[in-house]
Amino acid sequence: MIWLQQGRKILISLVLILVLTITSACSSGKVAALDRPNAPTAIGRDAPYAQLERGNTAPGQTFADWVVQTSKGLVQDAYVRDNNKLGIVISPKVRPNEVRDLTKSLVQGFRQKFPNQDLTVLVYAPDKKLILTAQYDVQSKQVQYT
Repeated sequence: MIWLQQGRKILISLVLILVLTITSACSSGKVAALDRPNAPTAIGRDAPYAQLERGNTAPGQTFADWVVQTSKGLVQDAYVRDNNKLGIVISPKVRPNEVRDLTKSLVQGFRQKFPNQDLTVLVYAPDKKLILTAQYDVQSKQVQYT
């Protein structure tokens, strides 16, 4: 009789551990991605634009909102990470020969808002493929485009 009660307690404990493991594993997917602030931010192909977080800081959020609002439809979405990385998704209205000029303007505005640090601007096409990267070096005051 004692063995039966012990066996039942062990079985219940194992079932509880299994349930807790499964539920925490299923819910930790989003948290794991957010725990890596320095990891490169990729825009998922299936994520609707409304679900992108505009900034992981209040000033970053404000700047990304400002970029989208003042772009006159040229920028579909924007995000700022760690106050030194700006990513934008351009609209189909932007012609290929205008991408670099738009990026140059964004680097200048980003420098004014977040001075005295190295900055990166990532430009994504409407299909969310990375098409241009601009890196501003505060020491040399130069922008390198790749």
